[in-house]
Amino acid sequence: MAELKPQGAVSKMLNAAWVRPFLFLVFIVVAWDLAIRVFKIPAYQIPSPLDVVAVLRTDWPELLRQSWPTTYATVCGFALSALFGIPVAMLIAGSKTVESYVYPLLVFSQSVPKIAIAPLFVVWFGFGIIPKVISAFLLGFFPVVVSAVQGFKSVDPDMVDLARAMQGNRFQVFCAVNLPHALPAIFSGLKVSVTLAVVGAVVGEFVGSNSGIGYVMQRSIGTFDLPTMFAALVILALLGVILFWIVDRIEKLVIPWHVSQREDVIFAS
Repeated sequence: MAELKPQGAVSKMLNAAWVRPFLFLVFIVVAWDLAIRVFKIPAYQIPSPLDVVAVLRTDWPELLRQSWPTTYATVCGFALSALFGIPVAMLIAGSKTVESYVYPLLVFSQSVPKIAIAPLFVVWFGFGIIPKVISAFLLGFFPVVVSAVQGFKSVDPDMVDLARAMQGNRFQVFCAVNLPHALPAIFSGLKVSVTLAVVGAVVGEFVGSNSGIGYVMQRSIGTFDLPTMFAALVILALLGVILFWIVDRIEKLVIPWHVSQREDVIFAS
């Protein structure tokens, strides 16, 4: 029995939520290094993982300093996406007239490449933080609206009728039935939105900026400094993962009752 305890501890550690992604990441880095060595890929095309790690170690203070403008633009754009996206979704889901006018235009707007209109934001608002926030907002807005509309439309009409039969007014019915039922879909949209907001902020920095991770990437591409560019990509990936994790933690606190948050769910075929 004493010999089984270490195996149980190892098995528990391997089943931890963070261990398997970390092991897969290690596998990707090893495969990356082996591919460079086997196919003899030159450093000016793809840098080795050790070169990227060296840049992260030596330039970490500078990369961290440059990540703050990107983080600020991302968070502001994401907050605006949630602030405007959820009310718009409520209007679309609650009115066929609003849906017929607004929803097709929202879908049409997604066919316009944001990087094509980002220079206009620089012309209109200058080289400050506002163009980056708008770019992050535009990329994060649509997923919030689509997911929230789906959530509000999937509310069981019988539950709404029951709440109204219990003398609940429209606001009470919305808070007791519509909103809780739509929250899982809303948070799904927010998770997509926060990662796309990172992309939007970087797009804004590509177009016109003298700070931020996008600026670092643009500068490194111009000088063919690929290790620095890959290090900046690592910073962006970390930023996206951290923001996604924060939204996921908030979801667990807000809707702990939902089936997606239960750890003991058993899937049967």
